Amino acid sequence: EYTDRVEPLSLDEAFLDVTTNHKNNPSASLIAKEIQQKIFEKTGLRASAGVSNNKFLAKIASDYKKPNGFFVIRPEEAEAFAESLKIEQFFGVGKVTAKQMHEHRIDTGYGLKQRSEMELVRLFGKAGNTYYLNARGIDHREVEANRITKSISNETTFLEDKTEFTLLSVELYHLAKEVFERMTEEKFYGKTITVKIKYNNFKIITRSKTILHKITEFELFWSTAREILKQTTLDFPVRLIGLGISNAGNNPPQQYTQLELDLF
Repeated sequence: EYTDRVEPLSLDEAFLDVTTNHKNNPSASLIAKEIQQKIFEKTGLRASAGVSNNKFLAKIASDYKKPNGFFVIRPEEAEAFAESLKIEQFFGVGKVTAKQMHEHRIDTGYGLKQRSEMELVRLFGKAGNTYYLNARGIDHREVEANRITKSISNETTFLEDKTEFTLLSVELYHLAKEVFERMTEEKFYGKTITVKIKYNNFKIITRSKTILHKITEFELFWSTAREILKQTTLDFPVRLIGLGISNAGNNPPQQYTQLELDLF
């Protein structure tokens, strides 16, 4: 309704580029508030919105005052704001990377900014380039309105832990039906099937198998998933099982997050 430049970030989260928009409204802040209100009126759900001049800052802003939050980071505030953030607040810095940064005495955006780009690349690989820019409130990525599906996945958490392969096979079959239905709807047929198991001690394992050709038949999809499951061991009771399909080799499973809007 407002812009065609919408980039889904997860099932319930998206970036919107409203620099030019169908309402000819020059204010991204007013647009964000209108969308929040319309979501509530039509669904009864609250949404958080972040407004800024790039994707990194918009994402940070949307997380800043949840739930039902609204926060604006103006361009002239960007660098100082990035400096003030704890390193865990940086979009793209997970628990493992945050721990590594703390080990190198990088605790805040300001601390990150003190390191050279070369040093950050040495410590964190290609992501170091991104961290160097983000510490200065910079993000050159554009909203990608037509992202190509790279993977489809689903998972289920049990009310009671399961200890038998038969019961797990039943749950996996239901997941396979749901995932294959989405594959058909999106006309996405990958080659690599992955089964994810989470035990009740929170240990997670994944097992994958890659087929030489794209999987277009449910029977092949299901039989391969079942074969992968049989190769896992029930070291502990199982709390969660997941199933996904991707193009071979380099596609991570989809990430899921809370309802929010990211706008700039």
